[in-house]
Amino acid sequence: MTVSVTSPRNAILRMIVARLGLGLITLFLVSVLIFMVVSLLPGDIAQQLLGQSATPETVAALRRELGLDQPLVLRYLGWVKGVLSGDFGNSLANGRPVGDLLAARLGNTLFLATYAGAIAVPLAVGLGLLAALWRGTWFDRIANVATLSAISFPEFFIAYILMFWLSVRMGWFPSIADPGASPGFGQMLFRAFLPAITLVLVVTAHMMRMTRAAVVNVLGAPYVTMARLKGASRWRVVTRHALPNALAPIVNVVALNIAWLITGVVIVEVVFVYPGLGQLMVDSVSNRDIPVVQACALIFAAVYILLNLSADVLAIATNPRLLHPR
Repeated sequence: MTVSVTSPRNAILRMIVARLGLGLITLFLVSVLIFMVVSLLPGDIAQQLLGQSATPETVAALRRELGLDQPLVLRYLGWVKGVLSGDFGNSLANGRPVGDLLAARLGNTLFLATYAGAIAVPLAVGLGLLAALWRGTWFDRIANVATLSAISFPEFFIAYILMFWLSVRMGWFPSIADPGASPGFGQMLFRAFLPAITLVLVVTAHMMRMTRAAVVNVLGAPYVTMARLKGASRWRVVTRHALPNALAPIVNVVALNIAWLITGVVIVEVVFVYPGLGQLMVDSVSNRDIPVVQACALIFAAVYILLNLSADVLAIATNPRLLHPR
């Protein structure tokens, strides 16, 4: 009898391929949902673009030009074909290619997400380790109360509180985060500080609590007890023995929160008038700029799916036992 042994590397590759396939299917279903929801919005786009004084002939001509006279399925197939070729169409508001509008705003959103993530991830992991190390103490209780409070408040509430105190009362930072046409790196850091700190306060709580829970769960393992009996310090036990074996859930929650930083910045960007994809999407909804709305929603969905895949891969890379359900 021959027993086939699958190496962890091949198993991980198969898992990545399976996740990619599932991600593509999910993205396809999301694209269908996006197109249908946007197409079913009430009102006539052509009539709104031309105004109430437009004649029926002019409205009909614009509908033909925009392809709105075609069946919904044909319009969707044409849109998907353009997206696959890198053509998102033209903006209905200003006639510019949607790709150019996205390129101008995507970098700002990625900068804001990176800025917030660079602060939130080490802060959350550090606080989680300290809370696990000193669990049951006053530090642990205060950290839990603070994180629960941060989770309870919506991001727009935190944004307005920070704006009131740090901008209106103290005058330390500008309330409008628009960095201008060609800002320097320092100017971008200064202008984006308030929206970045808002995102940090929102996501740090989730990552800190997961870090604490994962490390505390591992601290009860027999090998940790053996390390303590050998005389290892509490900090060494946590960082060298408990943390490496608790990385899988920590990496997972970090990746998911980074995905939220990129896809969930819409409200924060609107509050601080930050020129990112979220602000562009809200403005396009107000202007009934359908091609831009569809493109922004599709990009947010693709980024979230990709980062979810990355979370799965990193979690399994840190703990290969997750490849085996039993």
